[in-house]
Amino acid sequence: MALVGGAVRDALLGLAPIDLDIVLVGGDVESLARQSGLPFLFHPAYQNATLTLPDGRAADLVSARIERYPQAGASPLPHSGTLSQDVLRRDFSLNALALVIGEATGGQTKPELHDPVGGLADLLNRELRPLHSDSLTDDASRLIRGARLAARLELSASPQLLAQVPSALAVAAQTPRLDAELRLMLSEPRPSQVMERLESWGAAVLLPAGAPRVLAALDALPQRPSDAVYAAGFLSSVADQHMADQHAWQDRLALGPRPAALLRRAMDHEYVSPDSAEATLRGVLRPDAYIPLTGKDVLNLGVPAGPQVGKALARLSGLRQAGRVSSREAEEAELLSHLATLPK
Repeated sequence: MALVGGAVRDALLGLAPIDLDIVLVGGDVESLARQSGLPFLFHPAYQNATLTLPDGRAADLVSARIERYPQAGASPLPHSGTLSQDVLRRDFSLNALALVIGEATGGQTKPELHDPVGGLADLLNRELRPLHSDSLTDDASRLIRGARLAARLELSASPQLLAQVPSALAVAAQTPRLDAELRLMLSEPRPSQVMERLESWGAAVLLPAGAPRVLAALDALPQRPSDAVYAAGFLSSVADQHMADQHAWQDRLALGPRPAALLRRAMDHEYVSPDSAEATLRGVLRPDAYIPLTGKDVLNLGVPAGPQVGKALARLSGLRQAGRVSSREAEEAELLSHLATLPK
């Protein structure tokens, strides 16, 4: 049995592993999952078992396997294999590290680092190297995944990675998993840094032209906005892209309706709470936007309580939509001017 991939990589860097990938060699995953007494969920179609840990992290128990790609961008076909074959199916060398749990004298468990491709050296050198000469062509989504890793762990791209970028871009449209990686990019600590990596690698074509600028502005805020705000910011950048519209990107990335709704509210002229997600996004997309007058404001300006407040607010909303007011001061002036025409 071995702990494989990102958990080993992160532990060697002194980081808390996010998810645990456990590879079982020469055993039955379903039997082991049952014998463990833990609430594993077995998936017959994939011959793996998953467990949600108390802290929310996930553990994935799977048999050692090899994978073959029938064609570029297609899902791989798995076959039983050894631990060495299993790590060789990984994407990057620093994800091909395994901590093998063996038996030492006296019955003490002795972990041993398995590093068949020099992943530890690449990790120490902070270099991201594809495992094979066709790694990114087999699965172009690895290009996005690599940029996410490079941004999060401050890795440089190896010459081998940069050499594979053109061939990966050629098959990107045939790789449905690429969109899932783009969605995950929006959950990274600093999404614009992922985009910067892609741009520097010559892969900017995978992104809407305006997205890096919008996401960089969100990254620069004192507190990281929610993923929904980043998704809405991403959608805001595709309006000028002739090859796709907001609905197409929303569907491609499976963002759901909330980001688009958030974007609409951020771009309109109505009042939103200053501490809301809409206000955060509005401040980035429309830095000249102002807070419209509220019901309390119009009362203080002399509008009588009752139906007149609603009418005053509706009038101001119409003026904003028509572009006739562009500041609180202009709204106040218009309202006072209108009040002066009303019968006393």
